[in-house]
Amino acid sequence: MKSFKLIVHQSSFSSEDLIINLKDYPGLKEKDIIEIYHPENDYPRLLLQVTKVDAPGRGRDTISVEQSIATTFQLRTFAHVYVNVVNVADVALDSVELTFKDQYLGRSEMWRLKNHLVSTCVYLNKKIEYCGGAVRCQVYEMWSQGDRVACGVITEDTKIVFRSSTSMVYLFIQMSSEMWDFDIHGDLYFEKAVNGFLADLFTKWKKNGSNHEVTIVLFSRTFYKAKTLEEFPQHMKECLQKDYRGRFYEDFYRVAVQNERYEDWSNVLLQLRRLFTDYQKIVLQYHERPNMEIPTAINSTAAQGNFLEVLNMSLNVFEKHYLDRCFDRTGQLSVVITPGVGVFEVDRELTNVTKQRIIDNGVGSDLVCVGEQPLHAVPLLKFHNKDSNLNSIDDYSMPHWINLSFYSTNKKVAYSNFIPRIKLPPRKSQEPLKKMYEDESKGKLIKEDDYMHNSIFDYDAYDAQVFQLPPAHSTCVQRVARTKKTSVAGLEGISRRSPPASSIHHRKMSDPDIHHSLGSDILTSNKHGVSEAGSDATDSPISINRLSPRSSVSNKPVIRTGRALINPFDPSHVTVKLTSNRRRWTHIFPKGPTGVLIQQHHYQARPAGEPASRPDQHRSENNISKENGSTINNNNHSVYQVDGNVMGRKRMISASGALSILGTALSTPSTTNNASLALLWGATGEQEWTPALTTANRAIGVDWKSLTIPACLPITTDYFPDKRSLQNDYLVSDYNLLPDDVNADFAKNRAIYKEPLTTMEVFKELVSQRLAQGFQLIVGVNDNEVIESHCPPSRVAPPSCQPAHVAKRYLLSIGRIFHKLTLVGSTITVTRYRPRHPYPPFNIHYRYRFHAPNHDTYEVSWVSFTTEKLENYNWNYMDHYICTRGDTDFALVEVGSQYPLKYWRFRTLLLPLINPATKTILEDESTHCDIYPTPTRQDLDHLTEGFLKMTESYFNKVKRPNKQRQGGVSSSPFRERVGSTRLPDRPRLRIEAIAAAKTVLERSQSQSGECDDTYDDGVIEPKLKANATLLEVVDRMRHPSLGVGFLQQTVSLPSHTFVSIYAIHWLQANMENMTYEKATSCMERLLRDKMICHASGDTLKRYIVGYYMYHILPQKKEKELTDYVKPLGDLQSFENEWMEVEVLGPRSPLLTSETGAIDISGNSTATDDSGMPAFLCDNIDPNYMHMENDDLPLYKNTHLDIDVNNKSDRIEWGHARYQATFRPDQAFEMCIQWAIASGNIVAELIIGWARKAPSCRLQMVPIPADPLALPFTEKSDPLRGPIYVPLNEEPLLRGKTALFEGFPEDTWLERLFLFQEAIVGRFGFIKCTVESTSHAAGVGDHLYVHVTGNMFILIPTTVKSEQKGLKAKPVNKPLNSSRYPVHEAAPSPHEGYITRHVSGKNKDDYDNSRRMGFLWSWNHMISKKWKWSQTPATGDECFQMRMLRDFKHFCANHEQRLSQFWDQCWEVREKAKGIKCF
Repeated sequence: MKSFKLIVHQSSFSSEDLIINLKDYPGLKEKDIIEIYHPENDYPRLLLQVTKVDAPGRGRDTISVEQSIATTFQLRTFAHVYVNVVNVADVALDSVELTFKDQYLGRSEMWRLKNHLVSTCVYLNKKIEYCGGAVRCQVYEMWSQGDRVACGVITEDTKIVFRSSTSMVYLFIQMSSEMWDFDIHGDLYFEKAVNGFLADLFTKWKKNGSNHEVTIVLFSRTFYKAKTLEEFPQHMKECLQKDYRGRFYEDFYRVAVQNERYEDWSNVLLQLRRLFTDYQKIVLQYHERPNMEIPTAINSTAAQGNFLEVLNMSLNVFEKHYLDRCFDRTGQLSVVITPGVGVFEVDRELTNVTKQRIIDNGVGSDLVCVGEQPLHAVPLLKFHNKDSNLNSIDDYSMPHWINLSFYSTNKKVAYSNFIPRIKLPPRKSQEPLKKMYEDESKGKLIKEDDYMHNSIFDYDAYDAQVFQLPPAHSTCVQRVARTKKTSVAGLEGISRRSPPASSIHHRKMSDPDIHHSLGSDILTSNKHGVSEAGSDATDSPISINRLSPRSSVSNKPVIRTGRALINPFDPSHVTVKLTSNRRRWTHIFPKGPTGVLIQQHHYQARPAGEPASRPDQHRSENNISKENGSTINNNNHSVYQVDGNVMGRKRMISASGALSILGTALSTPSTTNNASLALLWGATGEQEWTPALTTANRAIGVDWKSLTIPACLPITTDYFPDKRSLQNDYLVSDYNLLPDDVNADFAKNRAIYKEPLTTMEVFKELVSQRLAQGFQLIVGVNDNEVIESHCPPSRVAPPSCQPAHVAKRYLLSIGRIFHKLTLVGSTITVTRYRPRHPYPPFNIHYRYRFHAPNHDTYEVSWVSFTTEKLENYNWNYMDHYICTRGDTDFALVEVGSQYPLKYWRFRTLLLPLINPATKTILEDESTHCDIYPTPTRQDLDHLTEGFLKMTESYFNKVKRPNKQRQGGVSSSPFRERVGSTRLPDRPRLRIEAIAAAKTVLERSQSQSGECDDTYDDGVIEPKLKANATLLEVVDRMRHPSLGVGFLQQTVSLPSHTFVSIYAIHWLQANMENMTYEKATSCMERLLRDKMICHASGDTLKRYIVGYYMYHILPQKKEKELTDYVKPLGDLQSFENEWMEVEVLGPRSPLLTSETGAIDISGNSTATDDSGMPAFLCDNIDPNYMHMENDDLPLYKNTHLDIDVNNKSDRIEWGHARYQATFRPDQAFEMCIQWAIASGNIVAELIIGWARKAPSCRLQMVPIPADPLALPFTEKSDPLRGPIYVPLNEEPLLRGKTALFEGFPEDTWLERLFLFQEAIVGRFGFIKCTVESTSHAAGVGDHLYVHVTGNMFILIPTTVKSEQKGLKAKPVNKPLNSSRYPVHEAAPSPHEGYITRHVSGKNKDDYDNSRRMGFLWSWNHMISKKWKWSQTPATGDECFQMRMLRDFKHFCANHEQRLSQFWDQCWEVREKAKGIKCF
């Protein structure tokens, strides 16, 4: 210890936290941890690590500390401090919580960051940067030796918890009948939920700086009093569902807020109050029509509501997080706010699905009850009893996967502090109370004093026997006859043939009042899935006899399953087998003073027998949460001192209140193997439930931390099955990977050499990838045990059996799947353990009505809830993909493969940057929005040029060094290839190539026909004659100053490479009377005569105009063969390296008179030469509505170098999937895909492109994977749907029977479509052919995107009958589920969707005219991040709402706008007719 003078420095002076001179402190080394403190202060001591040994420059015996740290730790400048070197073990942290916001932090980055932080020193609020600042987080809280500390050192064993202040949060408010009841303070429960709980929550968000993306949904279930379906009118039948008791019901969802981020949420509270006012009226009277009888509608109670369905709705969105990857949020949380008390009646199958999905997906699920807390353990799920037998038993389950909070206001009642916990039953005013009590069936009311003594039945004795525990160490266990399954394990319960004595509590057979059901009774219960399904599928279901003790006095035996009955009023002693699911979330809790994991918001609960001395007790039960629980290791200290009270081990309660004991009542260390058992109740199964948990004077009980900064699923867990379980219950398989051998083979075949990953890098990536896909690392398992028991029975003795040589080993798990990765020498062995009896696959169909923002009605929709078969994931393929660095042999595929791979993707569109109309609309509030002009030829040329520039400069990274000539993109004769910042062996993005191609195409359009001045000004030599030979052309192309301009030769490009579209421009400029068509045919002749060839060396490739690369072949007589660089000779490798795009002109709906090549400079689609709108022209192309078929694939893929700024600590790569053709009048789609890349680094790459796009007159916007979210698509968001905008054609008919009467009837459909296309064009929408994740592409629907990227419109079209036959429509299959009525589908599923919006019309009776309309949907991927100064309308909500309002007005013919447009079009036609005189 030594005294120093303390000075402070700013971070601008030095980035180090501490500057100290070694001479002043002999023996101090770099990396040492020192503590710094004022001797007289009692404040926490500061720990810092010596990172840089340097003199602070202010005299001897001085140390300098960064100013903000000194302030935090109250260190005074120029005062004396003691400096002392500390032992790392003494200051090691048990757990650290890091918070981060506005970024996407994948689980693989979390693990790598954790490894990066090992043996570093952290202090409160320390900012941590990783990957060159791509990952940023801050220290929020640290725990060491049971206490919260202000600083410490992270070691290998420190658990790191990541909490996100920008998550995706779904708040579901259950609008059950209790919402309209009053609580004890006279508030409606709705007021308590919204003005109380939500207001508090939003305040906490603001204070904490949380900026979550929130969706708020009000939901309820309506029952109808009806016996048969016939009682319902036709319009109601579509969405009705029937429950297990034969009651008809409908579920309603009202989306109040969709994916919004607000700084201030007070307006939302106002909006919710408004919705509440008539919510019940609207929902209950939704189907009422004049003069029509409909069955009475009743709002359900909370317990009978659609609780699990709601959780599954959010899971359908959450489990697709890798499809629409947002780069500025991480984490998923669904919160259900209910006026109930935490008891729900549920379907067993749906419970199993929900549980498995919540746990596998690692989604936080919180249940907040605003009702009073009941006197028994909750949450409690009561399974639907489908047995009609009166004596059948109800089955219960206590889910450990729901984090429960009870919210109560701080209001006080002046006269009492008693809180009633049980609701009184409603008074029955009709019948006198006396009659009610004397009712025969209910039994006579007994006088109180006679009650116990004279009763035939001793209630206490009965209870004691029913719930009696077996002796703790019973030596003999009577086996109760059972069928198949014996353990009471949970969903993941492993079916054991012989149960451990303590996991099932059998009754002594001699108990007189308890009739055991042997044999036949069990079989009957089995039929209903009670014992069988129960033991396999739910957490130790509880059976409770429906009959009261009084009624069971009759001589009928109580029918009983083979399981023990469990009492929800005292579940504390029941244990079940511990499972991996139970431990999935435990590592987000700190260790308390007793060495067990605690929940910080559980304040001290009173142990039995201790007086209630502390006034500030919180209701500790309030939150039985995933954050609940303690470690498996049983501490051997028999007595702990807590709060000055010495307590035995029976009910160890830490200062923060978690009960530590594992269900044993011994005060000595337990001899049973408690590590394999867990208590039934609670999240981790280690916290006893006691009646004390339900008593609290200050009932706060909300896990605010989990609701404000939700924790991400921890990257570590600690459960691994024991040896015996592994042998009995798991299938083992393994395979070896030898990265060096694999890569040696691949290197031979590879045209372009890339540095392969080393074996160690591959090994780490295998772990990383599993973490990214939801696995957790298993820590704290004894290595030797694992090695002994897990030698897989493979033919080759696996090296892992000799523990001496094991270099590195990782165990990982997800659900009941375990992977062991072992690295020995240069061999990686992957051992997989899969359950021998996997769960059956579930697929639950569900219909509901939902009302989204901007919609007018509750529309019918449907969804499937399915569980993912994680055991089928093709890890072998994925591991080879990683090993070969994403070689083309192992493409990332999802469609078509038997087991789809999971990988992340981000879809973008390139759109035209500036449209003056958008600016006008933004500036002038009064203007209409249908003022977008048809793009001129020049606009389209500029776009093409910009696209080619984008492709060349940014996607393909090709630079033009000499700018001596003025002119467009194609001006410079030479382009040099710029290598990426990485090593030369890393391939460049192919995406870039794609973009470049586009630009070229556009250029070609601009120059067909007339010569641009690009080349003229520099051309002194005479132009080539029109009849010049091909050789002369080639010679001129090679001319150093007048030639076509070659790309610089690189690894994958041969000598003399040029771009096809620039060659066309060059010919037009350098040859006499050369047209675009002639230039193209000239190049084709060169290709045919083997004078030029595609740059990959593939001779079969035709001459494609666009950003395609070709090279001049050397002729035999030439001498310069020596320096000629050959092409790769491998088309696939070439395409994996460069982005190549064909450039085409706009697609015209009109047939052209002359045949021949497409005129790339073609006019815009909407009109012909005279300006006549296409839908009124005579020469319509009948196939315009159907997509074109070229020999080019619609999409191409290329390898993408992600880490352009060299920030990552590993090799990262991705892929780009892009459209093979570019048309200047359409949006161009590009999808970035990755598996081995850090989200933040991908984000930097994409945002970088988006910043550069405006310089190419383009803007890049993100789009969702499923733009319309129709229920037909497998991955659609169930709470999203398009807005139907009908087109009012009646004013246009004017006496005609059909809109296009007078034209040939077979063109009517086509003309109608062109008319709708003309309307969307006026509103600034352009076509986008998006690779839809939806149904078969044969439906023929056309999608359009607004030039600002804010919204989409779909024009539904009917496929012609002959086409219909060819293309099967698999889309409607899910409807044929037995649970729902089947509806015949309309030709296009979207049409069917539209017809449902037309109120009062049923599918059977709507006529053709009602089908006209549009489907409008928002682009929810656009956040503020995508709003640039050049694109002010992008993401602007007012602009979006205005567009929709104006579009609806136009289509409804407000102010005659639609009629005027129609008339103008006809006028143009009449004029044109007059001119042409036909």
